[in-house]
Amino acid sequence: MTQVENFGFGTQIRKSPYFDATVRWGAKAFSVYNHMYIPRDFGDPEQNFWNLVNDAILCDVAVERQVEITGSDAAKFTQMLTPRDLSSMSVGQCRYILITNSEGGILNDPILLRLAENHFWISLADSDVLLWAQGVAVHSGLDVKITEPDVSPLQLQGPKSGEIMRELFGESILELKYYWLREVELDGIPLVVSRTGWSSELGYELYLRDESQGDALWERIMAVGQSFDLKPGHTSSIRRIEGGMLSYHADADIHTNPYELGLDRLVNLDMKAEFIGKAALRRIKDEGVNRKQVGLIIDCDPFAGPNTTFLTINKGGDAIGKVTSAVYSPRLQHNIALAMVDIAYDVIGTEVEVVTVSGPVRATVTERPFFDPKKQIVAA
Repeated sequence: MTQVENFGFGTQIRKSPYFDATVRWGAKAFSVYNHMYIPRDFGDPEQNFWNLVNDAILCDVAVERQVEITGSDAAKFTQMLTPRDLSSMSVGQCRYILITNSEGGILNDPILLRLAENHFWISLADSDVLLWAQGVAVHSGLDVKITEPDVSPLQLQGPKSGEIMRELFGESILELKYYWLREVELDGIPLVVSRTGWSSELGYELYLRDESQGDALWERIMAVGQSFDLKPGHTSSIRRIEGGMLSYHADADIHTNPYELGLDRLVNLDMKAEFIGKAALRRIKDEGVNRKQVGLIIDCDPFAGPNTTFLTINKGGDAIGKVTSAVYSPRLQHNIALAMVDIAYDVIGTEVEVVTVSGPVRATVTERPFFDPKKQIVAA
């Protein structure tokens, strides 16, 4: 991340419709995600965490670009991209899915939204799935159109997010179920609202369908939210690691398969529909995996912030894996981490050694998620 006053903003990396508003509201640093700037610093990250879990925060996540799939074969084509069975997915529903390549490697772990029978949005993590989908479509023989629409999401997350949504949209918005969506307007601003978010807290995503109204939407939400202690914020590394949520390129990538992550539930090898990677995933399941994702409690002084490099994990002097995401949780008062280890060491209670910048420290394999494992908060 780079301080705003020293940042050389260019045209090759896009700004979100909320960029100017986030700067006005105190964004101090940005990083790049899906070829766009995303605000990553509004001050103390621990305070941002407490704002999220106690009240509510508003986050610019326009970097979650949408891949829009339309056409008479849109449903069939969308199923080709993912090993999750979509046959029971209703119009108005959202699903967490994986997109896999022919070797079973994960290309993205997005949220899929079904707006109509043959109208889907894939709300992306950080990789170029638009190009992948367009490439797959070229020789698919299917009637589909793959585009990036004018859609830019915001995340309103935290225990008071429902109260703020009620003030904005009325009582009926509270009827929106977890992982469902609704098309709405706010003061003439066209939106899709979903009960989703990257926080493991109660929350909503507001998908703006007219980028020219980004500033107005941000200010409208912040104005209503003031009486509920709403703060501008950024996605919290602390909370998402507590919740065991993946960060693509960190905890998963093209060389990671669903079984290594314990995401078997997102793979249906028995469905009749074909999808990219089906044969490879069947082979991987039959042969078993050599490594698994685990949680770690790391015994050392609190980390100053999230790790910026992968940390080696040793056992008996041998490297057995790596820490992919680590942070200090002020609520749990531990350093917590997601890690990938050799399959022999994925047993709860196994003690290992993590090589930090300050030297080797002891760590213990533990369950993940670290907090609210049954997702009772977010699904309430």
